[in-house]
Amino acid sequence: MKKVLITGAAGFLGSHLSDRFIAEGFHVIGMDNLITGSMDNIAHLMPREDFTFYHHDVSKFVHVPGELDYILHFASPASPIDYLKMPIQTLKVGSLGTHNLLGLAKAKNARMLIASTSEVYGDPLVHPQHEEYWGNVNPVGPRGVYDEAKRFQEAMTMAYHTYHGLETRIVRIFNTYGPRMRIDDGRVLPAFISQAIRGEGLTIFGDGSQTRSFCYVDDLVEGIYRLLMSDYAQPVNIGNSDEITIKAFAEEIMELVGNSNAFLDQRPLPVDDPKRRRPDTSLAKKILDWEPKTDRRTGLKNTLPYFQQKLSSVI
Repeated sequence: MKKVLITGAAGFLGSHLSDRFIAEGFHVIGMDNLITGSMDNIAHLMPREDFTFYHHDVSKFVHVPGELDYILHFASPASPIDYLKMPIQTLKVGSLGTHNLLGLAKAKNARMLIASTSEVYGDPLVHPQHEEYWGNVNPVGPRGVYDEAKRFQEAMTMAYHTYHGLETRIVRIFNTYGPRMRIDDGRVLPAFISQAIRGEGLTIFGDGSQTRSFCYVDDLVEGIYRLLMSDYAQPVNIGNSDEITIKAFAEEIMELVGNSNAFLDQRPLPVDDPKRRRPDTSLAKKILDWEPKTDRRTGLKNTLPYFQQKLSSVI
């Protein structure tokens, strides 16, 4: 049985990846320090013999006994609320954590995939964003702690690939949603669905004309799995290119939830908030034969019951 280490395993993406790799017949070693992850996300895996969990911060030395075939580095605060509240931890997990895991991959002769992000493109001047675009990032702005941690992570990973010949993969993840997102993580979809269910104002920053492109989690996991198993070492965008304005997205969610008390609540636009975000996924289609299968309405219908259940337990 092949072994895979997944850092951030108790998080939204990490837990879905753990499910996928167990379904593919792997022994999954999950690792998380639980500063943003939750054991609820992997409670169903804990009794299994093919799942092992370590409560550990990868910014410190990482040891895993025995053989290891793959490492997926998904440990990091990933929402603006989290990384603005924990800027040092965010920088450390992207730098020290990545270095520790690359060293482990080298020692174990394991292939390593890192979770990078569309945030490496910053507030982009190119639309849609393709992998050759270098980005427009403010390194000392409030979002710089996340953006630059991920940009450094990519550079460190590529250095290990080039200098040590390590098998590495880099996925640039665009906005993703689905069950197991934290209801209070500050990202647009959890915020909108939670506010709509409660009958509150859906917080729109600026006039709501900024755009995002939302990918359902199952589609993202499929793309990540294909990239890991490919022989392509350069960064690859994985996301959904179906672009929508934030205002239209809020209206879509209000209609889906059906709470007549919900309304749009406009607030000032945050510093360095990207105005447009849409991936060019032609490379993923070409080299991985991948494209998203789940339309937004279907994905939202799949996601809504999770938030309704979560919110009913805290009201």
